[in-house]
Amino acid sequence: MSSKLRTVSWVLLAIVGLLTLLASCVSAQLAYWGTFPVGGVEIAEIAGDNNDLLLGLRGARGTAAGWAAAWSTLFLVVVFGPYRRGDLTAWWGILASAIVLGVVVALRVPVLGIQAGAVAALVLLLWVILALLVDVKRLSQPPTS
Repeated sequence: MSSKLRTVSWVLLAIVGLLTLLASCVSAQLAYWGTFPVGGVEIAEIAGDNNDLLLGLRGARGTAAGWAAAWSTLFLVVVFGPYRRGDLTAWWGILASAIVLGVVVALRVPVLGIQAGAVAALVLLLWVILALLVDVKRLSQPPTS
């Protein structure tokens, strides 16, 4: 049964990683070639005639998309490699990265007073924790060399 749960766990994590990678690619496309709202207002309207501001908004969104793509790529490498093989450090590393993401994104609520964007990161955190809990027995097993 343990190997079935391990399989369910890494498959769920792979789905999270692939969906995050897809969402980051969509976000990059919007940043560089599309349009998107900031606080419910389209970036072109915010920038008005200020092209530097428009480029800055696009650049910030593109950078965020790039970090999301990089994190999800590394996440997938860990999931398909050491995590799938049963590495205990990979379990803790995946949990730590998801918690850091959740905390940093959740800070927008008390610091900025806005919730926009926080829900997606917290949903991702919950799915990662759920997938890790499916294989929580890994923590009680002796380390492999």
